[in-house]
Amino acid sequence: MNRQRDGLEKFYSIIPAGGIGSRLWPLSRADAPKFLHDLTGSGSTLLRATWDRLAPISGPDRIMVVTGRAHRAAVEAQLPALADANVVLESEPKDSSAAIGLAAAILEHREPGVIVGSFAADHVIGDRRGFRRAVLEAVAAAEDGFIATIGITPTEPAIGFGYVHCAEPLAIDRAPSAVRADRFVEKPDAETAAAYLADGKYLWNGGMFIAKASMLLEQLGESRPELLAGILELARVWDTPERGAVVDRVWPTLEKIAIDYTVAEPAAAAGRLAVIPGDFDWDDVGDFAAIAKLHAHGRKSDLAILGENARVLADSSSGVVVSQTGRLISLIGVTDIVVVDTEDALLVTTSANAQRVKAVVDALKLSGRDDVL
Repeated sequence: MNRQRDGLEKFYSIIPAGGIGSRLWPLSRADAPKFLHDLTGSGSTLLRATWDRLAPISGPDRIMVVTGRAHRAAVEAQLPALADANVVLESEPKDSSAAIGLAAAILEHREPGVIVGSFAADHVIGDRRGFRRAVLEAVAAAEDGFIATIGITPTEPAIGFGYVHCAEPLAIDRAPSAVRADRFVEKPDAETAAAYLADGKYLWNGGMFIAKASMLLEQLGESRPELLAGILELARVWDTPERGAVVDRVWPTLEKIAIDYTVAEPAAAAGRLAVIPGDFDWDDVGDFAAIAKLHAHGRKSDLAILGENARVLADSSSGVVVSQTGRLISLIGVTDIVVVDTEDALLVTTSANAQRVKAVVDALKLSGRDDVL
């Protein structure tokens, strides 16, 4: 691989590994979040698969992981090649603006002019060649002064994803498919999603952002100057003995907000956002219906079974069973069912109601049942 020929000599990957994946409760918990699970049956956790996808692009020595202090040991066990200097620990979750912004600021401080790409730790992508092609175009767009995102070509009128609207093509060297993105839209209802699919100018928002670190920080500062000030203060001392004291003082004060609102949406409104259409397979595995779909390969009659010691007897049943107990689970004549069996919690729902699992988690929080979260 010739990184200079590919235009990747300045590129650095960032993997934000945070969030518990509340729609995958009770499998995904605060102490064992979604990205630390193998949800595809491949033998690799989602985090490890993300690393394996990025390492050939940026090089394993140019990948930074942002995660919670409680997950450091598990992350480092999964990623033995991860350099200690490239582990950024959050004392408490502050959402993606703080996580990605701090990583970008640290890297810009170490290496002025660096181009960063942020890729979630818990997405599933099988087509690595297609993914690489899209990243190369996004890096070219970043070199041209844009904040770039990779939008996923929709295959169905999905209501679980946000969308990005594509405007006119952009004439960017080495990014022939780049177009201007003029706005983001939140998760739509079924009728609106069908209209987006028919329109042909909407892509799924895959949450992947590539830009010069300086440009990303500049955009962040325009919308959230106080947040940027805190991030820059942290970055200045990150590689010094002062880090601990400054983190303890500054990190709790940072605003908790997603990068979509602080960088992506304002950049689109200002005409600074380029989108590269990604034709590769992609899924954010947002709920148990997505897991069932991943394993069914388009066959709705299939029953997906996950868990090393899962014991399942099924007759005329479909959906997904996730077992961590070894308890015998018997299903008879049920379709699109979701069963998640753990030592201290059991979830039973249907694929159609999988998005509502988050409401259960919210109710448990309100009731103070943190012991099962």
